[in-house]
Amino acid sequence: MALETKSLWKSHGGTQGVYTHLSDACACPMTFAVFVPPHEPGSKLPVLWYLSGLTCTHANVMEKGEYRKAAAELGIIIVCPDTSPRGEGVPDVADDWKLGCGAGFYVDATVEPWSRNYRMATYVTAELPALVAAAFPMADMARQGIFGHSMGGHGALVLALRNPDRYRSCSAFAPIVHPMAAEWSRGAFTAYLGPDEAAWRAHDGVALIEDGFRFPELLVDQGTADSFLDTGLRPWLLEEACSRAGMALKLRMQQGYDHSYFFISSFMSDHLSWHATRLKG
Repeated sequence: MALETKSLWKSHGGTQGVYTHLSDACACPMTFAVFVPPHEPGSKLPVLWYLSGLTCTHANVMEKGEYRKAAAELGIIIVCPDTSPRGEGVPDVADDWKLGCGAGFYVDATVEPWSRNYRMATYVTAELPALVAAAFPMADMARQGIFGHSMGGHGALVLALRNPDRYRSCSAFAPIVHPMAAEWSRGAFTAYLGPDEAAWRAHDGVALIEDGFRFPELLVDQGTADSFLDTGLRPWLLEEACSRAGMALKLRMQQGYDHSYFFISSFMSDHLSWHATRLKG
């Protein structure tokens, strides 16, 4: 898995890089970003994964998320994968922003033609961590957290619930908490996973909790002025599932905020502090 550095900048005493490599999981070149904070030689730093939302790439949070100052102060590596495979030969639907490139939903597709490339769960939880561990020796892979926005918030919740031994912390901004019941994600689930909705439950945060999966605690921020709140996000469904399961959830409804990176950047430092506390030692 040869890694190519596309760009590298100094920021807040650390380095912000963008890298590409040929992915075995996604069968195409993949791009991701890594911020490494200033650190002493030989020291080990926790790793926090940020999963972006529909239509995004690694660049959205890298350019608008405003995470570097807090990450530098807290000593946390931030890794930002892409949201889907891309490029020549990768299936796509050009006129549907909820399916195909930019809309991987962090699942391993099981239905052709998607199943060859759309294996984002394996990419994020196995292939890319192995690459980061090899390329960034300061990364402490025993201390990992995960968070994300919208579709990426869905991905963070699902991957944390399915891998509680891998991640020590999980949070989300405006996540799609119950994608199998949301109209803007049902099309992708049908395409990637087939029509049997029983197979969708393994990729749905609320359904996983209902089926007995657990994570120690979650933090979720949701804007009250989010135009997707009632149609796709519905955080109260996660609140109800966590309540029934006796699982700790801190849900904060943020008055007047929408779905944009103006919202995300406003609470980014809060989330990094949340993760830093849980990633210590």
